[in-house]
Amino acid sequence: MSDFLPYAYLNGQFVPFAEAKISVATHALHYGTAALGGLRGLPNPANAKEILLFRLEDHCRRLSRSAHYLGYELPTGEIKSKIVEWVQKNQPSVPFYIRPLVYTSGLGIAPRLHDIEKDFLIYGMPLGDYLSAAGVTCRISSWQRQCDRSFPLRGKLTSSYIVSALAKTEAAASGFDEAILLNDQGKVCEATGMNLFLVREGQLITPSVDQDILEGITRRSVIELAQAAGVKVIERPVDRTELLIADEVFLTGTAARIVPVSRIETYTLPSDRPLTLHLQKQLQAIVEGRDPQYRHWIDVVPL
Repeated sequence: MSDFLPYAYLNGQFVPFAEAKISVATHALHYGTAALGGLRGLPNPANAKEILLFRLEDHCRRLSRSAHYLGYELPTGEIKSKIVEWVQKNQPSVPFYIRPLVYTSGLGIAPRLHDIEKDFLIYGMPLGDYLSAAGVTCRISSWQRQCDRSFPLRGKLTSSYIVSALAKTEAAASGFDEAILLNDQGKVCEATGMNLFLVREGQLITPSVDQDILEGITRRSVIELAQAAGVKVIERPVDRTELLIADEVFLTGTAARIVPVSRIETYTLPSDRPLTLHLQKQLQAIVEGRDPQYRHWIDVVPL
């Protein structure tokens, strides 16, 4: 229990984390009928009485839209206000991760989204580096990313992560840190919980939104930062063979931020990663409130 922040939000109230429990018959537990969010926060390095949250509005909007797939109308503003209250209740003193979850809270055995109660919860934990900032090794997974015609991939739904879990464990069992998933067209899609970028001849390339990717918030941030720096950004289908001859490859996500890829299968990638390093440093400055140009991406929560 010490690995989690002391309070959770459940059933419309704040309770000690150890008391935040749901029934074994909870519908979402059996059918994956839930939508998750995830965002980072940290104490303001310039003022310990403030917490900085990165792109809070965007994360809350995405969770609200994901809830819509479950037939649950949960306004962005309601999610945002409860997250701010939760932060103030927990008074975190180290960098941390927030996990809001929308789920079918009713008890039942029929897979459905109608005539079933829904609810919204929040909990969190201290979190440093999710993956090594020095670089990770990746394999191409034997598992295939779901396609949009069979699954609402623009929602961050819990049931979609079974493929990520299978791919991650397969990668670990074969000696790699991460897995890269291909879509049903054999094109590069994303990693198990992160978007993917590559650099070729000074251009930043990433799979486009029609390639069955999650429309990542950190992904969008990186695209904006690169374009502002004068880097040409291309969103298009990506072949797996391109990864093996890329100048740089990196992964992006809320937990991971920006993580370079050092090796894919048996192919070692260049250790000189100027664009990756630039984007890492700039994003870190932004989340710490040190870049005034992007202060609009940061919500300040007084403690």
